[in-house]
Amino acid sequence: MEKSYVIGLDYGSDSVRAILVDAANGNEIASSVFYYPRWKKGEFCDASASQFRQHPLDYIEGLEATVKDCLKKAEGVVTAQQVKAISVDTTGSTPIAVDERGVPLALLDEFADNPNAMFVLWKDHTAVQEAQQINDHANSFDLNYLKYVGGVYSSEWFWAKLLHILRVDESVRKSLYTWVEHCDYIPFLLTGGTRATAIKRSVCAAGHKSLWAAEFDGLPPNSFFSSLDPLLDGITARLFTETYTSDQSAGTLSEEWAARLGLSTDVVVGVGAFDCHMGAVGGEIEPYYVSKVIGTSTCDVLVAPKTEVADTLVKGICGQVDGSVIPGMIGMEAGQSAFGDAYAWFKQVLLWPVKNLLADSGVLGEEDVNKVIDFIDDQIIPQLGRQAEALPVTQTSELALDWFNGRRTPDADQTLKAAISGLHLGTDAPRIFRAIVEATCFGAKGIVDRFIDEGIPVKGIIGLGGVAKKSPYIMQTMADVINMPIRVHKSEQTCALGAAMFAATVAGIYTKVEDAMEAMGQGFERTYSPRPEMVAIYADRYEQYKKLGSFVENKDARISEQRLVSQITENE
Repeated sequence: MEKSYVIGLDYGSDSVRAILVDAANGNEIASSVFYYPRWKKGEFCDASASQFRQHPLDYIEGLEATVKDCLKKAEGVVTAQQVKAISVDTTGSTPIAVDERGVPLALLDEFADNPNAMFVLWKDHTAVQEAQQINDHANSFDLNYLKYVGGVYSSEWFWAKLLHILRVDESVRKSLYTWVEHCDYIPFLLTGGTRATAIKRSVCAAGHKSLWAAEFDGLPPNSFFSSLDPLLDGITARLFTETYTSDQSAGTLSEEWAARLGLSTDVVVGVGAFDCHMGAVGGEIEPYYVSKVIGTSTCDVLVAPKTEVADTLVKGICGQVDGSVIPGMIGMEAGQSAFGDAYAWFKQVLLWPVKNLLADSGVLGEEDVNKVIDFIDDQIIPQLGRQAEALPVTQTSELALDWFNGRRTPDADQTLKAAISGLHLGTDAPRIFRAIVEATCFGAKGIVDRFIDEGIPVKGIIGLGGVAKKSPYIMQTMADVINMPIRVHKSEQTCALGAAMFAATVAGIYTKVEDAMEAMGQGFERTYSPRPEMVAIYADRYEQYKKLGSFVENKDARISEQRLVSQITENE
């Protein structure tokens, strides 16, 4: 029997990765990673304003480069005719303005350097005001249009970002025909779409970020949006009503893309989805286990049989959608807005003198300076982890909040800020790093607790992604904090592998994605079990974390703090 291969494409925050997989067993034949060149230079972004935009050319160039590289690496083993399907996952919500042809405005000459015409990355928080207005506005309707997104709309999501762009950029507003998620755009591109109305929208993106629900017969009515802001009047007519699960086809490769990639026009392209949802499939998710994809942020996914949880609404999560992960099951999403990003922030703080002073010192030449910077950049987090792990944990140890990029779950609020308390003259870098690690693990526990408190049992945790595989210290701390075992998946690329599993299903190699998951799953490499002696300590520390969070979140407490500072200043 002829071998069949599939390609999984995983678009992350910093890069796109492709894997070429044997559909019979999930074995990875080749892989390739492309780092977005414009993003790497920091173009179109302003971290101080929480503005994070990505140019579509970064995505398009990465798509072509990684797929061609995989095929080149597999030359002599895999023929173009043996590749049967491609499926794609992306970050989300990461939407963009397109014209009537479905072309992103940033690909037009007049918008080539306009950040508002580019993909608005998931972690862009320029729409905080719009999100709050959506939340306030929803309260005036008898039907709760936020019921399936946890009752709170986030600035990270589709509608808030659209409204913000329409308000701040008249040129984009006049040229925009519709608003499209990244995971829906790439399949449309690959299949040679020429009309925006023909874009197949994934139920994953639509249900979790766009307020689409079967109960509403699609999106909320035009009146909901036009009464929020007249700029939104009529937009629903240019969006969508029908949605698709990711085991369905978006079409086949266009002649152009088949030629560009060196593949056949018979290659089927699957409907896209968000990275964490396909990652959960790649990580062999089971009902009532939290699949935790841990990277710059986290996305926590739980699936449950529709017959068991269809009437349960979980407050404060990022939505629950029929078929968003596995068709026929309810997919529930939560997450943390900063996980690896919190560690990256601290690393950059510590690197500041090296990057900004060493070059001007005259002690080393430019080449040696770069070598030193690269060495420290590579070693600083592993070394901090080793030293932090050796420190004793006490009730008076430094304590932090993980809200470096706001809070996604529970109860989205992107205006919240991180904090570190308990600092003293003995506090050093490893102690601060430990506090940040504990904070990210406390944030993870908050998500698990919310599921349980809302009536959804959690049997355990499945750890996926770079942090899960590379940091035993962080994962052991998380197991101790949550007081549950954590199984870490073998695959280095669970999101891309999940996309490959969906591709194999779309190609008809498997009748359902569960069969693909069983045949192509790579299993687990390690389990972290809670240490009883640490569980009790962290239970107390978690209560301290919640109190600190309540203090920071409570506006009255903040006002009282400001008054106290003023009084102290006056007394001085």
